[in-house]
Parts: sequence; C-alpha cells; structure tokens
Amino acid sequence: MTDESEADAILSVRNLEKHYPVRSGLLRRVTGHVKAVDGVSFDVHEGETVGLVGESGCGKSTTATSLLRLEEPTGGEVYFEGEDITEYGSDDEQAFRRRAQMVFQDPNSAFDPRMTVGESVAEPLGIHGLRDGDRQRRIVEDLLERVGLSADDADQYPHEFSGGQKQRIALARALILNPDLLVADEPVSALDVSVQAEILSLLDDLQSELGLSMLLISHDLGVVRQVCDRVGVMYLGELVEMAPTEELFANPQHPYTEALLASIPDPDPRNRGDAVELTGDVPDPSDPPSGCSFHPRCPRVVPPADYDFPEDSFREVLDFRLSVENGDVDGDEFASPADVRDEFDLPPELPDGDADAVISAAIEDVLAGDTGAAADRLGDAFETVCEREAPELVETDAGHPAACHLHGAASEHAPPELSASDDD
Repeated sequence: MTDESEADAILSVRNLEKHYPVRSGLLRRVTGHVKAVDGVSFDVHEGETVGLVGESGCGKSTTATSLLRLEEPTGGEVYFEGEDITEYGSDDEQAFRRRAQMVFQDPNSAFDPRMTVGESVAEPLGIHGLRDGDRQRRIVEDLLERVGLSADDADQYPHEFSGGQKQRIALARALILNPDLLVADEPVSALDVSVQAEILSLLDDLQSELGLSMLLISHDLGVVRQVCDRVGVMYLGELVEMAPTEELFANPQHPYTEALLASIPDPDPRNRGDAVELTGDVPDPSDPPSGCSFHPRCPRVVPPADYDFPEDSFREVLDFRLSVENGDVDGDEFASPADVRDEFDLPPELPDGDADAVISAAIEDVLAGDTGAAADRLGDAFETVCEREAPELVETDAGHPAACHLHGAASEHAPPELSASDDD
C-alpha cells in the first residue's frame, strides 16, 4: 500500500475490525452487528503524518481508539515497531502507552475540573512511575512553555482557559511521556478558525522538534491538506483510497474522494466546477449494501456490460431500480410513462433500444400496480458489478491504491469515459 516497505513503518495496521453487537428484545439477544471498522489496513512511517478523512460515522475515530486498544478490536493486527500490540499483556500494554498517546476532540471535556492544569498534565508521569513532585513540576512547566503557555499556568484550573488554550494543554499532557506516535482525533474541530491555524502550526513545530509520527483524524480536508503527508479516505468502515496528500487532491481515483473534494468551498466562482451529486443517504452500518458499499450513492457506478448507456444515465436507471425494489414507487401517483421518467430523471428514450425496452416494460408494470414484476425485470437486466463484488484496494494508473471497480480487473466493465485513465 505504501511506497516504503512495511518493515520501515512505526505503525502497521492490518485488516483492523471493530464490530459492535446490536441487541433487541427483553433478553437483549444479539441480532446483528454494526461494522464500525471493517478490514482497514495502512502504515504510518517514522516522522510521517497520515490523515484519515471521511463523513461523520465512517469509522475514523473508532479506528484510532481500536488501534491504540482504548477499545479492543474485533479482529486484525496492529504492529508497533514490528510487534503485534493486540497480543500484549498488561505490562507490555502499559509500556506501549508510554510510546503512543492520543489527543481527543473536545478540549472542554478532556480535563477533571477539580484538578489544576499542572496536576492533569503530570498525571501520566505518576501512572508510569515518576512520582518525584519537583521533577514532575519541572517537566510540566517545560512542556507548557513548549506549547505556547506560561509555566505559571500549571497552578490554574481548566475553566480559566479558552478552548484553544485547553487544546494546547491537552497536547502537553499527550507529550509528557515523550511518545513516538501521536494520534490526534479532530484536534481543531471545536475551535475557531483563527485558533485552528495556531494549533496546526504548533502540531507541525512539535512534530519537527520531537520527531513524532502522527495519525490525524479529521473531516476537514483543508486541515488534512495543511499538515498530512499521506491521506486515507474512509467510507462506511472501509478504507477506499490512500495517497500522498497533493496527489490525492490533484488526482482522486475513487468517486467518493471526488465527491469529498468537490464539497470544499471555493471563494473564487471562476474555479467552481460542476458539483458532484450523491444520491440517497449513508447506508445503515448494521446492514451495509452488498458489493461496494458506496454503489447506492455513487455517481460513477459501473453499468452492466450488455448495454450501452450514455455518460451519467445509468445512475438514474439504478436509482429508479432501487426505488422500485425498496417499495418507494406507487403507480397510482403517475398518469403516464412520461411522468415516471420525469420523476426519476430518466431520459425520454435511451439510445440503447434493448435497455430502453426494459425500462418501458418496467414502467408499465409500475403503472399496472405490479411493482414486484418491475423490480424483478430491472434487477435481472441492470445488475452492476458494483453490487455483486466488493472491490479490493488495488494500485491504480495514478500510482496509488483505491478500492473501486473502475480500476483493476473489473475496470473492463466501465465505459471509456469512466475509465481509470480519465483526467477529471
């Protein structure tokens, strides 16, 4: 997955899984599982900053807590300098904690209000065996000054500080044990924009000064672009693309990445291209779609090879099919076939006569009240490889991996305008 070998990585995550049981009924029996993280793999190299991005609920934060064993992973391996930490006992795990620390999202809830800042920052030292009060004080004061605060701030209480100052204190506490790996979960999302810039600059300075490796969790692509060397894109618990930061922004290879990048506001109207529209909602992680989990929303879903669809038209056909299969289409609401086509943005006539004949027959079924027959007809004719097979994370022509049927063995099914060589 990376240009460097796995042996050079300080952190290697392989097929990480975190599944939560779904319980129901009076006896609270397990009826299913929410696959919050489902087979995620990536590396973090020494001195490197890797970002994980995606919509809320995609599994970014759960990936972070699972790889640090703040939550026990359901499956997979996490190697820290070549050792699988999922097999650690309590002593080894405590030693690992000294070398891998986490900064949490909300600085306002990160501290005990009854403890001074100095006590909070020094607490990890006591847990790991350094109980000399004078030495603790010297280390705390030095770290507070390194993160841009005053040594005298050690005697103040958390409520006396702003959100940005609290995040600096959280950084000081995470760095108190001189870790090799820092995991930062949305470290600036709760802060004002001006304060965000200060914290990001501080993170960059501290990483250079201390030689930290860092995993940054964020939904803000601007933040990721500013501080990360490589970026992984997550969707519904899976990693769908991983690339060097500037390469990802310049040449995304997964349709979901394209949609994320298209959502970044641009103040210059001359630079605004066509918006990338996603249909539907994020699927329920307790009941994910078959095949590619993004296919119910993907604007570039691969059409079946038996038909010749014009660019973008198969998305509308698939939306119509899914609506019929889900029982969301009532024939009594339409007066004519043209009304159905208008409602679902279907063209008056598809260039491929065979495909259009299937659509027309399905519309007649709907108008006759037989949505079951329409669903069977559409499902038999317009099944896509995207729903049959889960794509693997494979190297693309751009030189970095993406999990999409537009690349790899299944890319032969894609029409020329959607091929991996397309320059967006």
